[in-house]
Amino acid sequence: MYNTKTAGIIIIGNEILSGKVRDSNSYFLTCELRELGVDVKRILVIPDDIDVIGKTALEFSNTYDYVFTSGGVGPTHDDVTMAGIAKGFGVKLSKHHEIEKILFSRFNRMMNDAVRKMTEVPEGTEVFISDGMRYPVIYFRNIYIFAGIPDYLREKFTIIRERFRSSTFHLNKLFLNGHESEFAEILESVVLNNKDVNFGSYPVLGQPDYRVVVTAESKSEQLLKKAMDELLNILPHTMLYKVE
Repeated sequence: MYNTKTAGIIIIGNEILSGKVRDSNSYFLTCELRELGVDVKRILVIPDDIDVIGKTALEFSNTYDYVFTSGGVGPTHDDVTMAGIAKGFGVKLSKHHEIEKILFSRFNRMMNDAVRKMTEVPEGTEVFISDGMRYPVIYFRNIYIFAGIPDYLREKFTIIRERFRSSTFHLNKLFLNGHESEFAEILESVVLNNKDVNFGSYPVLGQPDYRVVVTAESKSEQLLKKAMDELLNILPHTMLYKVE
């Protein structure tokens, strides 16, 4: 009924794996993509390793409609995302003249080999440029390549976010004052009867009025209402705190 686009997110960086830096980019992208109607299927954190980056990028590109990478884009020795993607797809790194023009306008006589490294991208890479950009949005096939700095990623994703919009997800939440074991069989029966609705059950601590939040989500508002009506009809009313 609905052609739901899928996405995979690759977070690249030894600093994430070693705990030096906390990843916030995958959370931001997941929230944004969900709002746009894109279903994020996988998030993976990998090291600054050319072979691992290449293998992972190729796998994700062949599996999901969209791929988003974060990290490993810059002038230093550990910025190897471009080289990794190029190796994974069996293409060469080449200088991109539009990127070179932007960087030259910034650095002018300060251009050096480290800055020139940032002009090299996998052959076939496309860029999106708007006024005032310090560095363009870069995409290779279905892979959107972002720097790891959260402010930069958010700024650039916001510029292109509407190209990913599709039919939205509809969501309801039930706040229940009970243990999962008390309604698990009820919920399972509703899940079996409503294959086009995704349910989740999440215990919550520290709330006096409810102990579990149950979510129901679908791209069909009609099917979501049907499933919710079925669940509410058989769920003990004494357990229900509120519905959103």
